[in-house]
Amino acid sequence: MPNNDMGNPKNITNKTFEEAAKAMGQSVKESKKNALELLEKVLAAKEESTDKNRKPG
Repeated sequence: MPNNDMGNPKNITNKTFEEAAKAMGQSVKESKKNALELLEKVLAAKEESTDKNRKPG
């Protein structure tokens, strides 16, 4: 249900990816792919960093 915010406009929907893609000069598909890659790295990490300047990898 990528277009359903489940009653909370703060939830991630296709609109979220459209806005992110526009901000980064990417396609929506590219934005979703980048988000997936980031989430995979975050979930594979032993612990999540709170340092917003840290680059995943």
